[in-house]
Amino acid sequence: MTTARIELPPKLIPVFAGEARYRCAYGGRGSGKTRTFAKMAAVRGYQLSQERKTGVIVCGREYMNSLQDSSFAEVKAAIQSEPWLAAHYEIGEKYIRTTDKRIEFAFIGLRHNLDSIKSKAKVHLIWVDEAEPVSETAWQKITPTIREEDSEIWVTWNPERKNSATHKRFRENTPHRCKIVEINYADNPWFPSVLEEERTNDLNSRPEQYAHIWEGDFVTVVEGAYYARALAQARQEGRIGKVAHDPLMPKKAYWDIGVSDATTIWIVQFVGPQIRLLDYYEAENQPLAAHIEWLRSNGHGNAECILPHDGEHRDAVTAIRFQDHISSAGFEVRTVPNQGKGAAMKRVEAARRLFPNMWFDKDKCSAGLDAIGWYHEKRDEERSVGLGPEHDWASHGADSFGLIAVDHEEPYSPSSRKRYSPRGASSSSWMAG
Repeated sequence: MTTARIELPPKLIPVFAGEARYRCAYGGRGSGKTRTFAKMAAVRGYQLSQERKTGVIVCGREYMNSLQDSSFAEVKAAIQSEPWLAAHYEIGEKYIRTTDKRIEFAFIGLRHNLDSIKSKAKVHLIWVDEAEPVSETAWQKITPTIREEDSEIWVTWNPERKNSATHKRFRENTPHRCKIVEINYADNPWFPSVLEEERTNDLNSRPEQYAHIWEGDFVTVVEGAYYARALAQARQEGRIGKVAHDPLMPKKAYWDIGVSDATTIWIVQFVGPQIRLLDYYEAENQPLAAHIEWLRSNGHGNAECILPHDGEHRDAVTAIRFQDHISSAGFEVRTVPNQGKGAAMKRVEAARRLFPNMWFDKDKCSAGLDAIGWYHEKRDEERSVGLGPEHDWASHGADSFGLIAVDHEEPYSPSSRKRYSPRGASSSSWMAG
């Protein structure tokens, strides 16, 4: 009996050691995960052949229009890199199979050919590469289809979104018998010098994208986002982490009021030159009472509530102004007047100026950081002109964030900072709970 030596990045050795139903690896570019999983898929095919089993190893990606879009080239290169593997495989222009023809590789695109897996006899292994965009519907179809007694599901991906189905299924709710690891370029002992040159260039020229591309972080900023560079600088300077609440300083709650969409609130303290962003809240299609309850239950019941100009608008049901509703719940309230034409960009410019003084609580403000990292300009690509801020899911958190800067940078006279008394408001007892 002969023994073959297989070299793997040390961090991936535990993933392939022993029995498992799922073997997963996620991280940034240059980690070696795709090349390693391709080689181990070939090793698994060899093992199955030696056990005189017949069947298929499926290599899937969400999008695949041709073999060029598949993992075919990776598996082929992995086999050819090991003489003992190459001796046991036949490789053609469109096929890879063991020389005894017991085990064959199949390459499919999940988006349009997912049901084709069901027609394949004895699928012993499916390896889904570039799995970030795979939908929950696809995962629900894949897992029961791979049902041979010894079958396994392998998954590799570069994270992008916290709410992706792949992230939620394998990282947030890791299934039973799953071996999963994060691996990045620094974990690859064979990280090539040509990629080191690219990595350094990205660090210097595209710092807003660096963490996602090379460190396996989520996409926290969109290329061209208004606050992309400011956020990258904040991360480099350590201003996104654990932020302490000063018990001697007042809190302010900056709102963006949503009626049929999202309401957002940033909890802020001004401590000397520092602007400390302590907490963030976002809820969609919820009554005003829900927002008030969040403030109270999270220790912000004494915060001064600062509203955008539409705080003076009346609720469609009660015909009472939002600021009066909030005041009658026991909060001090102030409404910032409308900045007029170009108000959205005024908020952006004010926030950019103050960004070097801002410190963010990484955990409590996570969703808010996602929003301001995504907030970007809408463009007319045909004319190559900007059309102002894109109004999407990120704009609500970005608007309340910009209100912080406008209010701090351009304070209003005491006479305009009117406080609203519950006694002066109409009854709103529905908020008391």
